[in-house]
Amino acid sequence: MDARAAAPSQSGTAPDPLKVFLRVARLQQRVTGALAMRLRGIGLSIPQFDVISTLTEEEGVTQQELAARLYVTKGNVSGLIDRMAEAGLVERRATPGDRRARAIHLTPHGRVLAQQGMALQRDYVASTLGALPEADLAEFDRVLRAWRDLSRLQDGNSG
Repeated sequence: MDARAAAPSQSGTAPDPLKVFLRVARLQQRVTGALAMRLRGIGLSIPQFDVISTLTEEEGVTQQELAARLYVTKGNVSGLIDRMAEAGLVERRATPGDRRARAIHLTPHGRVLAQQGMALQRDYVASTLGALPEADLAEFDRVLRAWRDLSRLQDGNSG
């Protein structure tokens, strides 16, 4: 065990992992809410932004591939893509070699909103997490990676 992990807090007692977990969960809700509010200003929801920002990395994926990248079910993605196609954010195109599969692509409007949303996200992160001292940010990153690795081992999952 790492000596730092066993070190008591400034109050003299070891931190309670459950309290730390709840603090992280509440922070995640606060951050998601803040980002959702900013995205609403450009007409996007968090799920829509997740889709279009993911598509900026690679277009032409199937709904099944998109669902896997977003860690949601194919059914959840299907309805969302239907609504986003109706709103002119994405389009389905035939997949060469597979008559049934449809590849998801951004429309020009979807691409513009993706860029705007990513700029909002970058600005928010820069003004919050990015405002931490570099050493704190590096330590936070180290701890999050260690927690992620322990979670992967516990779940038997490499994702």
